[in-house]
Amino acid sequence: MPIVDIEIVRASDRAGAPTANELADALGEVFRSPPGRTWVRLRRLDPGCYAENGLSVAESEQPVFATVLHAHPPRAQALATELAALTRTLAALCGCEPDRVHVQYAPAAAGRQAFGGQLVV
Repeated sequence: MPIVDIEIVRASDRAGAPTANELADALGEVFRSPPGRTWVRLRRLDPGCYAENGLSVAESEQPVFATVLHAHPPRAQALATELAALTRTLAALCGCEPDRVHVQYAPAAAGRQAFGGQLVV
């Protein structure tokens, strides 16, 4: 059930940005999800709305942020393996270096997330 919020720092007129469908398909493979079980919400953040203290960030170094919500997040080595695959995939699709991909894992969704009025357990 992963829900992934992706925010790409990129000017809206810059070519080569992935679509939400492309990201959902690729991340579905990372998570080994059946069709319709990986959801992606994609947002673009204008570079003028992003900064790093004491630096001027070049267009080629603009980051990608992702927040992953699992019903039951993987643990230990499974988390490390998933994180590595997720980072590589986002970097390749977004045209940036892996060190510019920043991933946050949200607390487990079980008991907190509902779909159509049905709580995820």
